[in-house]
Amino acid sequence: MFSGKDKIKVKALCIFQDDDEIFVSKSFDTVKKDYFYRPIGGTTEFCEYTIETVKREILEEMKAEIKNVTLERIWESIFVCDGINGHEIVFLYRADFVDKMNYERRKYTIIESNGEEVEASWIKIKEFEERKLRIVPEALRAYLKIKE
Repeated sequence: MFSGKDKIKVKALCIFQDDDEIFVSKSFDTVKKDYFYRPIGGTTEFCEYTIETVKREILEEMKAEIKNVTLERIWESIFVCDGINGHEIVFLYRADFVDKMNYERRKYTIIESNGEEVEASWIKIKEFEERKLRIVPEALRAYLKIKE
């Protein structure tokens, strides 16, 4: 039986790419004792289109504006993080930063809606290919053409 907390979330994430690097945030799974990376974005609010979620989240978290926003993929993700089951419908967008300085600056501190500070940076796709680092959702591996 499911509790009231068990629900499917709608997430909107955004890929920013600069040559062979992508911009991702770093998080830690306290149960698996493992770091993982994901594109920035967040949960879509009621009556909010996912494209607006991406713009809002990036503006809130980075104080950055984006342009050339295009929907790339939609997929379902079922996972376990911090020992808790998760189920998301993920809308993946690709965009460009308006301010070119966002490509030159290598590391950021992003402030999540709960006030938590999260590190974000440009990471070479090769790091995920070689499994030195873990990227989520898992479907991103195929999207980025990362070999298994």
